[in-house]
Amino acid sequence: MIVTLTPNPSIDRAVLIDALRRGEVHRATSSRIDPGGKGVNVSRALAAQGGSTVAVLPSGGPEGHLLEELLDASGVGHVSVPVCGSVRMNISVLEPDGTTTKLNEPGPDLSADEVESLLATTLERADGAQWVVGCGSLPPGAPADLYADLVGRVRERGLRVAIDSSGAPFAAAVAAKPHLIKPNHEELAELVGHDLPSLGHVRDAARELVAGGIDVVAVSLGGDGALLVTADECAHARATITAPLSTVGAGDCMLAGLLHGLSTGLTPADALMTGVTWGAAAVTLPGSRVPSPADLDGIRAELTREPDFDRVLS
Repeated sequence: MIVTLTPNPSIDRAVLIDALRRGEVHRATSSRIDPGGKGVNVSRALAAQGGSTVAVLPSGGPEGHLLEELLDASGVGHVSVPVCGSVRMNISVLEPDGTTTKLNEPGPDLSADEVESLLATTLERADGAQWVVGCGSLPPGAPADLYADLVGRVRERGLRVAIDSSGAPFAAAVAAKPHLIKPNHEELAELVGHDLPSLGHVRDAARELVAGGIDVVAVSLGGDGALLVTADECAHARATITAPLSTVGAGDCMLAGLLHGLSTGLTPADALMTGVTWGAAAVTLPGSRVPSPADLDGIRAELTREPDFDRVLS
């Protein structure tokens, strides 16, 4: 069982157009809606691959009802915490070459009682879980130490906790020492306070975090693959995608695959391969659709333990 907490879930609407031109009227060639938010996407990816998961999230307003209906239709187990505000609606504008433009709403303003209910519900569902995962941005009103609080409470129960966020909430969570973090390139640079132009710079930054008490640092690098660092190993994995459709949720699918691999007893490097395969498969799908087992066919990830660390990242 993997339990995810998404404090700021969304309805994700993806609209495909021929080309984005500022200030003009566009005719969409297709569109779709999916349940969204980073933790929700992790649970969706796990459920699509037959994994055991439950998503904990706030739900309010008409969008909240729609979100719950979409999760039910996707077969994703979920527990909704009622809130006064409405769940946000995010819009992704997709172009045929895979270029994605995102418009994200802020989300509902959560009260202190609603935040506490989210944390308490997550911990209730965490009994016996292999991982508890806190993911995504925080909505207005949520304290910056929400994820740090989650890390502390989960660790007190002897469970493993993973965090994927950014900014001040991510920095506070890292200081609380989760077992695993999954920043992307930009989020890692923001966390350590300086640019990371090469793969070697990313490795060095990840090693500093491991030395500070994080067991696993997995960094998603977009088209440059992903790098995983532990106290004992450093591994790089990459899959080449020739016809990308959408990058929305790809990093979340990578995290889902990584956690799935670790939960089933794979080594961290082999689990990284699973994560990169899932993430690459997501890039070949429209909108924020997550890959099914059939979508993994033809995706070939390559693992390298001694990559070119001098290579400048895109």
